[in-house]
This record gives sequence, C-alpha cells and structure tokens, in this order.
Amino acid sequence: MVEKKLVGKITHFYPKISVAVVELEDTLNVGDKISIEKGEESFEQVVESMQIEHENIEKAEAGQAIGLKVEQRAKEGAKVFKIIE
Repeated sequence: MVEKKLVGKITHFYPKISVAVVELEDTLNVGDKISIEKGEESFEQVVESMQIEHENIEKAEAGQAIGLKVEQRAKEGAKVFKIIE
C-alpha cells in the first residue's frame, strides 16, 4: 500500500532552471520519492537535488524553504507529498 504524506507547498517556480521553491512542513531528504500535485495535474519523481541559499543539502527540516530541482513544470500552490511505500 502506497501512503502519501504532505511535506510542503510550492511557492515559486523558475522555468529556465526547472527549480521549485518549496516551503516545508516536514522533513525531506535527497533520495525520497515525492509527488507534486495541483488539481488534476501531478507527477512523481525522486529528490535528486535540494539547495538552501545556493548550498547543496542532503536533508531539509520543517519551516525551511528549499530550492528543489524538478523534472516537469510545477505550479505555484502545488502540494508536495512524500511517497511512503
């Protein structure tokens, strides 16, 4: 059974570099599988790169805003879920 846990929300998206700014409500690690969802649109990916203030990080905590490299266009206001299998 696949479970999804809300970890944050996208507050901004930079299309040229395909990076979403995510305000976190929970911890997120490089290697986690996530689902980004807004309305009918959603896609899944594995977290491969996260940054805070242009510094690469492996783990981010609730309350932090991170830059997340995304594989597809992500809309502002989209919810980010961690997929727990």
